[in-house]
Amino acid sequence: MSECIAIIPARSGSKGIKNKNLKKLGNHPLLAYSIAAAKLAVKIDRVIVSTDSEIYADVAISYGAEVPFLRPKDLSKDKSTDFEFMFHAMQWLKNNENNKTENWAHLRPTTPLRDPSIIDEAIDILDRNNEATSLRSCHSSPESPFKWFRENKSGYLTALTSKDTDLDKYNDSRQSYPNVLVPNGYIDVVKRSVVETKKKLHGNKVIAFESPICIEVDSAFEFEFLEFQIENLKSPLKNYFKSMSL
Repeated sequence: MSECIAIIPARSGSKGIKNKNLKKLGNHPLLAYSIAAAKLAVKIDRVIVSTDSEIYADVAISYGAEVPFLRPKDLSKDKSTDFEFMFHAMQWLKNNENNKTENWAHLRPTTPLRDPSIIDEAIDILDRNNEATSLRSCHSSPESPFKWFRENKSGYLTALTSKDTDLDKYNDSRQSYPNVLVPNGYIDVVKRSVVETKKKLHGNKVIAFESPICIEVDSAFEFEFLEFQIENLKSPLKNYFKSMSL
């Protein structure tokens, strides 16, 4: 089994919800849940938080993560990409620690409720597949987008993928159409070799890893729903927090 680093991106400056990554969820900051899940995963060797904020860094360290560097401000903007922070982290570890770990688990803090055993399963699947360039978590779409429509210039509905206006054929059951997978933030696993040589985060041979449907935090409503889940959920993440007296 190859080593695997978990990296959690947590830039400051969220506009939708101010300091979203530090907002309390069940008495702990949102960021802490991804750290806890990564620390409990057997197949993860290190947990690193990539942030541009010293305040965020202090919180991350208090929950057991490493923050060996602060991410440059020019890689922490609203339009900065996942590739940019991932490439920066890989290069920093290689240049400063001679660390060339191949597998990196990307855990977004906005998806806080994960099962560590599912994280382990995803890492193991990619590690055993030499041809794959990465793995992305996803779930089956509850409604087929093949049944969706667009509006044409005349104001009439057309098929989503063509100019077809005969819409009766799209009244078939969802089971009549191909299964569509929706990417989510449960876990992605990428390879250093692909990121460095191809300058791609995922590459062109991406394993579809079907995970449980997960809630991604984008609004105050989702925070409220997650609060309800946490109160009624039996999760090892709660035990992690108790073990740290946090």
